[in-house]
Amino acid sequence: MRESISPYPRLGIDGAGSGVVSHAGAALLLRTAEKTGLSSGLSEKLRPWRKPKAVHDPGKIVLDLAVTLAVGGDCAADVALLRAEPAVFGVVASDPTVSRAITALAADAPRVLAAIGAARIQARARAWALAGRDAPGHRAGIADPVIIDLDATLTDAHSERQGAAPTFKRGFGFHSLWSFIDSPGGTGEPAAVMLRPGNAGSNTATDHKRVLHEALAQLPGRGSWRVGRTVLVRTDSGGGTHEFLGYCHRRRLQYSVGFTLTDDIVDALDTHLTVRDWTPAYDAEGQVRPGAWVIDATGLTDLTRWPPGMRLIVRKERPHPGAPLRFTDHDGLRLTAFVTNTRRGQLPDLELRHRRRALRGPHPRREGHRATQPAVPLLRRQPDLARDHRPRTRFDRMAANPGPA
Repeated sequence: MRESISPYPRLGIDGAGSGVVSHAGAALLLRTAEKTGLSSGLSEKLRPWRKPKAVHDPGKIVLDLAVTLAVGGDCAADVALLRAEPAVFGVVASDPTVSRAITALAADAPRVLAAIGAARIQARARAWALAGRDAPGHRAGIADPVIIDLDATLTDAHSERQGAAPTFKRGFGFHSLWSFIDSPGGTGEPAAVMLRPGNAGSNTATDHKRVLHEALAQLPGRGSWRVGRTVLVRTDSGGGTHEFLGYCHRRRLQYSVGFTLTDDIVDALDTHLTVRDWTPAYDAEGQVRPGAWVIDATGLTDLTRWPPGMRLIVRKERPHPGAPLRFTDHDGLRLTAFVTNTRRGQLPDLELRHRRRALRGPHPRREGHRATQPAVPLLRRQPDLARDHRPRTRFDRMAANPGPA
């Protein structure tokens, strides 16, 4: 181990087998934070909240909490995982110190969040500059925009925590709204998140606008309010409201948003279209997918109340085996739709671009909008679940010649 000006020690690799430490893989995260300037940026931005003669830096405490999540922790007390390995994580604050730091920062939450956001944008700009052609914003244009995904997810709370409430999945917890910057070949960079009660609505335009505003602020080099068509906003039907789409239009953004089909639109599709009017859809590899078709249905419905330039694209497909049909399904085919203001591009390509938003989203450990299913390797056979557990006399355990009572 070598001395360093960084708050985190440097690790060396040898074959002697001595001085072995746990969580050494987290060193990659720590070096990334140092290389992008995140660690120094947090220390600088959070300096106003550091008390005189304080031993622990609030910036390092915040970064330690973030690393704690990465190594498997799920609460502030799990920072003990880092404290147990000083050779990897350096001097880590005690639980009372971490608690006092969180309390002090939470007392001035708006300014603290703005400071942390400023440190993050500086680090992201540095990371994108180092990534070069692999950065999400490299040579972004109208034909190849930077994509911001918005998605909500459910997080269970197992106690009466602040803001927790019943969810539409009959659970109890939070219904947070996330935004991710889509990255080529990656899982997306978290840009902004809004912690909401479990009973928060799915199509709340105010929340979508706020999260999108914070996500746009995290894009390097885009400081103006009218961002331009080099950025695409992609979300499900929760964002398909007049207010949110109008907000995207005023900021000159491209959008690809899920849209709810009404009975009138479905009737128009049946009345005015034939089989030849539909275009085959593509699969994830960009090849024609059997049993799926798309069509531009903009002219089949009145969209004058919506932002100008909006297009309605409808997809129909055969549901996969075992999938339940819905009321909007017709002739055994499932109908889905989305709206976009992208003027150019083939319909199958635009539909595939919208459908790829399913590859991005909140962390897989959290519940999301799909019913949580246990992982198959974790299942165990339990033959006693249906067994009669009423007390019975076990004659095989009775002594042959019992003694006197």
